Amino acid sequence: MFSYTQLRRDYPEFIYHGYQIKEEKERICLEYDFEIPGLSSFHPTWEFPKRDEENRKYADDSTFRKLAFSLGMVELISYWKIACPPKVIVEAGALTAEQILWWKDLYFNGLGEFYYTNGISENQEDFMEIVSAGQEISADALSDRRLEGCLVPVGGGKDSAVTLSLLKGEKETNCCYIINPRGATLKTVERAGYGEAQMCCVKRTLDKNMLELNKQGYLNGHTPFSAIVAFSATIAAYMEGKKYIVLSNESSANESTVEGSTVNHQYSKSFRFEKAFHDYEAEYIGSGTYYFSMLRPLSEFQIAGYFAKCREFHDIFRSCNAGSKEDKWCGHCPKCLFVCLILSPFLSGEEIIRIFGRDMLNDPDMTEDFRKLTGMEKEKPFECVGSRDEVNAAISLTIDRMMGQEKDLKKLPGLFRYYVLNGLYRENDPASGRFFRYFDEENLLPERYLELVRRECTKGER
Repeated sequence: MFSYTQLRRDYPEFIYHGYQIKEEKERICLEYDFEIPGLSSFHPTWEFPKRDEENRKYADDSTFRKLAFSLGMVELISYWKIACPPKVIVEAGALTAEQILWWKDLYFNGLGEFYYTNGISENQEDFMEIVSAGQEISADALSDRRLEGCLVPVGGGKDSAVTLSLLKGEKETNCCYIINPRGATLKTVERAGYGEAQMCCVKRTLDKNMLELNKQGYLNGHTPFSAIVAFSATIAAYMEGKKYIVLSNESSANESTVEGSTVNHQYSKSFRFEKAFHDYEAEYIGSGTYYFSMLRPLSEFQIAGYFAKCREFHDIFRSCNAGSKEDKWCGHCPKCLFVCLILSPFLSGEEIIRIFGRDMLNDPDMTEDFRKLTGMEKEKPFECVGSRDEVNAAISLTIDRMMGQEKDLKKLPGLFRYYVLNGLYRENDPASGRFFRYFDEENLLPERYLELVRRECTKGER
């Protein structure tokens, strides 16, 4: 692997030259032009579908151009991180001083895991200088558009399935948003009762030069993907005429991955980012859309409890990154184990095994991940997983049920016996019950959706 310091010295600049809007009858293609002088140029693309009746020319719409420019601003970080040049020159558009600070904040916090796992010590002031060297996008927008309904990003896991279930009464005016469709995403949409006409499937293509440089040992690591979802979904909602962009990020995403630090694998799923994006879009883009997360008031524990009743999704949902290319649960990673644990209080052992295809709770090879998920280690796994407290609550409640009145340890699977023997289990702990009643008031839900979530997901008080 190349040295961070040496790469910054050898490649001092990253340039966002511009973007092209290629408009066809059935689609719009955005092609970006990035360069690290002396190393490589990069041309990632996005394709968005156009409706048959659509006759607007989006290239002449200043709001659309602002959205296209902004998607490039968030896309560039995947290419910048190859060498982390200290200066980013933005020729594709103009940025105010406040916007520059906003983007630096997103980049720095969204790259927290990247810095941590690569052993890089950096600070927000010095890691990057952004130079605005482009022209302001002129205001020649189309006439006001009437926006209605929801655009719901679907990733194929339990969270977006819960959001679709909560919104089942509004199906007629809603649309599902999918980036690079795969089996689980398409099946989730179908099981929720949405037809092909209510899907907005977009194609994101990474530049092959970046993938090749990663293989050669240039810097690589996690980037804030949910920020890419935010900006691209706003483009889709604007084109589809949808008012609300309804995410499925929960309160648990606010917890840091590394205890006692700000490093958070899920930074761009946190409320801090949600609020920041919501305000930025309104101030600097003004598409008329409204971005929020339907599940923000809830914990992963409550979402799992609701999802346990959504049996129509149990055989098709997938959240495993390791098995995503084959559209399966690998059954060996921390994400698989987390979903198994958080569902355990609400489903039988047989149902859990049927979902994942194997008995993870009796696999000693899962012990290290188990320790990280329960807080026995300082670091949680670098995955989208729930808080340590709710994982422990789920385990304790499941042990209560499994051991029964006779408190027989032999009835427990191996990982749960390990948990008891290490002194973590608290019999009938009242603290475990608080997640049934949990409701995070720090959210952006419109009132009618706030009441819907409160009514449907916090009924099981203990």
